[in-house]
Amino acid sequence: MGMEGMGSMNRVRRWAANRMESIGGLSIQMKLIISFIVIILIPIVCLSWYLFHDIYLNRIQDMTKKNQYILDIEKTTIMNNMNLMERTAQLSLSNNEINDYLQSTEELDVKSLLDFKNKTFSTFQYFLFNNPSIANIRLFTDNPSIYELWPIIFKESRIANKSWYPTVIAQQGIVRWEINRSDQGALVTASPDPNRTELYISLLREFKKPDNTHNGVLEVNMELKNFFTKTFSMMQDRDSQMMIVSRDGSLYTNEQAEIFRRIPAAELARQFTMHHKGARDSFALTIEGQPFLFIQSYIDRLDITLVNAVSLQSTISDINKTRNQMILVTFVLIVLLSLISYFLHSLILKKLKILRDSMKKVRRGDFHVDIQVKGTDEVGELAHHFRQLLKQIQELIADAVNRQATAKEAELKALKNQIDSHFLYNTLENLKMMAEIEAQYTISDALTSLGSMMRYSLQWTSNHVKLSDEIGHIRHYIAIMNIRYEDRLELVLDIPKANLMQEVLKMSLQPIVENAVKYGLGSSQHQKPKLTITIRTMVIGDQMIIEIEDDGIGIDQRKRDEINRMLAADETEYQRMRAAAGSPDARSTGIGLRNVHHRISMFYGKEYGIRVKSQEGSYTQVRMVVPYFILAGGGVEQHAQAIDRR
Repeated sequence: MGMEGMGSMNRVRRWAANRMESIGGLSIQMKLIISFIVIILIPIVCLSWYLFHDIYLNRIQDMTKKNQYILDIEKTTIMNNMNLMERTAQLSLSNNEINDYLQSTEELDVKSLLDFKNKTFSTFQYFLFNNPSIANIRLFTDNPSIYELWPIIFKESRIANKSWYPTVIAQQGIVRWEINRSDQGALVTASPDPNRTELYISLLREFKKPDNTHNGVLEVNMELKNFFTKTFSMMQDRDSQMMIVSRDGSLYTNEQAEIFRRIPAAELARQFTMHHKGARDSFALTIEGQPFLFIQSYIDRLDITLVNAVSLQSTISDINKTRNQMILVTFVLIVLLSLISYFLHSLILKKLKILRDSMKKVRRGDFHVDIQVKGTDEVGELAHHFRQLLKQIQELIADAVNRQATAKEAELKALKNQIDSHFLYNTLENLKMMAEIEAQYTISDALTSLGSMMRYSLQWTSNHVKLSDEIGHIRHYIAIMNIRYEDRLELVLDIPKANLMQEVLKMSLQPIVENAVKYGLGSSQHQKPKLTITIRTMVIGDQMIIEIEDDGIGIDQRKRDEINRMLAADETEYQRMRAAAGSPDARSTGIGLRNVHHRISMFYGKEYGIRVKSQEGSYTQVRMVVPYFILAGGGVEQHAQAIDRR
C-alpha cells in the first residue's frame, strides 16, 4: 500500500474516532434517540431493498412468462401457416392434368386449350384458392410448348432475375422460404391495383419432369400480416411488440405500434442484433436510458428470429412510485416515533437521575436512603431491588456481628469432636492390647484395621489422596469383612509401583469395593464360596484407568444398563428413576456409585467418571477414569502432571 493509501486510511480512522467521541459526549437521551432511529432504519432499509428487489424480479418473471406465452402462440400460428402452404404446394404438383400440360411437348390447339382452361384449369384454380389465407399460387415453367394461364401458370423467364432464383434451383427440390414484395412488373400479382406492394412470405421449390430434368419453379405466397398474425395485429399490449428479423438483418413489424413512439423500431432491431448472440431466450437491455426486455425464438426453417420487445419503463415506474411512497411513510413514522420516544425517555431518565443520586449517598456510607422512585416498570423495579439490597446489606452487617460471636462456639465444638475422636482411638487401642494379652490375635488385628479406617475417615484434611492411601484403606476394609465372611474374600492388586502416587478422591474406591462385597457373593440361597476382588491400573495417554473387578454372580443386562443410566442422568431424571426402581437393591446400588461418579465429574470434568460392565454369573467390573496426576513427592512419568495439593 502506498503512502497516499495509508494517509487515506489514517484520515478515515481520525474521522471515525472524532465521530465516536462526539457521540460519547451526547446525553443518554440523545443516544437512545439515535440508537432507536438506527435500529428501526437499518432493518427497514434492508427489508425494503429485499422486498422491492424481489417484487422487481417477480414482475420481470411474470412479464417474461406472459410475453413468452404470446410468442409461443405466434410460433404455433407460423407453424400452422407453413403446414398449410406446404400442403397447398403439394396439391399443386400432384394434379395429373396440370402435370401433363406442364410437361407437354406440343402446343395445344385453340379448342383444346379453351377446353383445358374452362374445365381442368378452372377446377384446379378453385380447389387451390379455397383457403383465403393463400394470396396466390404460381407455377413458372421453361416449357416453350405451353401457354401462360393467369394467375397460376407463367413462363420461368419472369423470375430468372430474382435474387433467390439461383438458390432455389441449387436446392434441387428442397423448399426455400423467402420474404418478398409483390412485383407488379412481373405481371404475377393477384391484385388488380398497380400501386399495391404488399409483403409476402413465399414458399419456393423446383419441380421436375418424370425423367428428373428441370421443369419449373413453384411459388406459394401468403401475405406477411396473415402469416405473422400477432406481429401485425393492432390489438397488442401497448408495452410490447413482436418483430421479425430475417437472415439478412431486415426488420418486419407493425411500425405503428405504441412502443415505437419511444424508441424507433429500427433502433430496437439494431440493438437486438448487436446483443442477442450468445444470450439466453430472454435478456434485458437499456436503450437510450429506457429498459427493455427481449424474448427471442429462432425458427430454423424460415431462418428468421422472432422477437418480442417489451418496454419495462411503466413497470419500473410503478415499482419506483410504490417505493417512494414507502420511503415517505417510513420517514414520517420515524419522525413521529422519535418524538414519542423523546418524551418517554425524558420520564425514564428523570427516575434514573433520582436513583443515581441515591447511589451516591450509599457510596458515602449512608444506608438509610429513602428512594423516591415508585412504579412497576423496569426503573421502578430497579429501585425496588436497590431498596431490598440496602435492607439486605444492613441485615448482613448485623449477621456478620452475630457470626463473630458464634465463631468461638464453633471452635469449641471442633475441639470437643477432636477430644471425642481421640478418646475413641485410645479406647480401641486399649481393647487391642487386652486382646493381645488374651491371645485373641484375630480380634486384635480387626481392632487395628478398624482404628486405621476410622482415622482415615475422620481425619479429612483434603479431598485428594494418593492411590496408595486409598488402597491401604481398602486392605483394612477387606480384613474386617473377612471376619464376617470367614476369609471368603481375597483382594488382588495389579498396580505398578509408579501408579501408587496417582491422585484419587478420598473414599472413592470403598463404595465400589463395598458394592462388590455386598452383591458379588450373592444371596443366601446362591452364595459363591469365595469372592476375588481385583484392582488394576493402566495409563492411556493423559488418563489413568482404575478397574475394580470381582468374579461374583454379576448382574443382568437390564439392571446394568439401568445403573449406567442413573450414573449419567441429571438430578431430576435420577430421582424419577429411583422412584421407578423395583427393588431396594437397585436403589442402594445406584446411590453409592452415583455419588462417586458425580464427585469425579465435579472435580475433574464431565469426561471423567465411572462406568459399569458386567456379565451375569461371571463378573462385574467398574471402570474409573481420572486424569493422570502424580501427587508431589513421587516420580513423574511421561504424560503425567505433577500436582501439589498441600
